[in-house]
Amino acid sequence: MTALSDKKTDSSYSSNSANALIHLYRAEVGRMTAYRQRLDMTTNWAVVTSAGIASFAFSNEVTHAVFLFAMFMNYFFLHLESRRFRQYEIAHHRVRIMERFFYPAMLGDPVDGSWHQVLLGELAKPMSPMRRVDAMGWRLRRNYLWLYAGILIVWITKVDTGRLKGEKYAFSEYLELYHVGNIHGWIIVLLVVLFYVVLINMAVYASRYYPLESD
Repeated sequence: MTALSDKKTDSSYSSNSANALIHLYRAEVGRMTAYRQRLDMTTNWAVVTSAGIASFAFSNEVTHAVFLFAMFMNYFFLHLESRRFRQYEIAHHRVRIMERFFYPAMLGDPVDGSWHQVLLGELAKPMSPMRRVDAMGWRLRRNYLWLYAGILIVWITKVDTGRLKGEKYAFSEYLELYHVGNIHGWIIVLLVVLFYVVLINMAVYASRYYPLESD
């Protein structure tokens, strides 16, 4: 009897309670939709900015350093998008709680009654179920690694167009083509390689676990 008393079914909810939870569900789905649009907007900014910089760099006699600026700008967009993604996941997590427990109970399936406390905790102190570094890793895997790969290719292509036709370069001489002002080319290349290694590590090692999705 104790086990059954801890379970919730449709008869456990008054009409007012059920209506309140239904309205909460609709509101959280609306928040998810709004944040989903904001995520797409940030990605679009990154794509348009990168494409604009690439077009500008190849149509004018400008330094290849503009692509380093593009890498920096996309890192800014990545940070912004990861923050928005974590806010999106707050609403997503609440929706999943209600989909996992409230609606099955309304359909007659006994569920663990302690889910109320979980939802109350989420409402009292909103907290994303995802760390910032994991959010960045997820967005990198989904969008930004492809964008960074494209920037890397056009950056190398831009530098390569600065070589004299038919002239052979030693490796150290070729690296110097990447110089920016008084900063040696090998330093620039090393910094970019380290930056890309960090991005790839974030994408690879970001947690793939998500609450209420894997169990």
